Amino acid sequence: MKKAFVIGVALLFGFALFMGAAPTTVQAKTTFITIGTGGITGVYYPTGGAIAKIVNKKRKEYGIRCTVESTGGSVFNVNAVMSGDLEFGVVQSDRQYQATKGIANWKDKGPQKDLRAVFSIHPENVDLITAVDANINSIQDLKGKRVSIGNIGSGFRKNAIDALKANGINFEKDFHAESLKAAEQPGMIQDGRIDAAFYTVGHPSGYYKEATAGKRKVKFIPITNIDSLLAKYPYYAKSVTRIELYPGAANDKDIPTFGVKATFVTSIKVPENVVYAITKEVFENFEDFKKLHPAYGGLTKKSMLEGLSAPIHPGAMKYYKEVGLK
Repeated sequence: MKKAFVIGVALLFGFALFMGAAPTTVQAKTTFITIGTGGITGVYYPTGGAIAKIVNKKRKEYGIRCTVESTGGSVFNVNAVMSGDLEFGVVQSDRQYQATKGIANWKDKGPQKDLRAVFSIHPENVDLITAVDANINSIQDLKGKRVSIGNIGSGFRKNAIDALKANGINFEKDFHAESLKAAEQPGMIQDGRIDAAFYTVGHPSGYYKEATAGKRKVKFIPITNIDSLLAKYPYYAKSVTRIELYPGAANDKDIPTFGVKATFVTSIKVPENVVYAITKEVFENFEDFKKLHPAYGGLTKKSMLEGLSAPIHPGAMKYYKEVGLK
């Protein structure tokens, strides 16, 4: 009788432990998410790593384990997020726009209706540099000069033409246009074969360090009068090129311009609590996030909601409304 009592108590105690442990087991379940980025030498890969680093610090609190994958870039990331192979991706803002509209690479697939924006990150600026001795002080001064607008088919050529059109300049008539590849332009300016050149890139950039390090003094030219351009193309946003990154340039203050943005996207199918947690941690640790890469130096919380064309995910929107950003 005594033995049966002891066994019964043990069974009841074990059952109680099992029932008590069940909720803990559920809470300890980990949600695994992957961020698609780009090549490991670019800015997208460390951007994904920076986000993952911040989120993983709260792994026990949120039950989220974040990893980063090097990918082929924006188009791949959009398609992988849509198929469910990735939960998040870093995507250039013009590609986000094209995907939502079903144009360019998504012409055959149609609008990617499940694509959702979370936030934007660093800008990829459209910049114009010129030799100081060319006497160019504004974009209007390009008339009659030798200017490279980029090789045919390049993304930055389209950005340059957009900037020129917004300022009433016809590159086919108003100046001598060169169609050089980006890598050729710094040397051509230093050799005196062109007076100015456009290029689109995230900062800091080896391109501009090379261009401003030669004997021929080079400076950045502000790109202004672009409100009509921003209204026409929602994937563009105002930006600033920080002159502190290029001590060899003959400028004494930051240069206003515009550009596309690296944006962080997901799918409507990703749970709201997951997107909320990631958004909250990035914004609540904003100053620490900015320190993780030089390209983030000019970020503001407000600027991280610009350049988005896909609908904002409900999880991200929940946080933005809580803190008054929306």
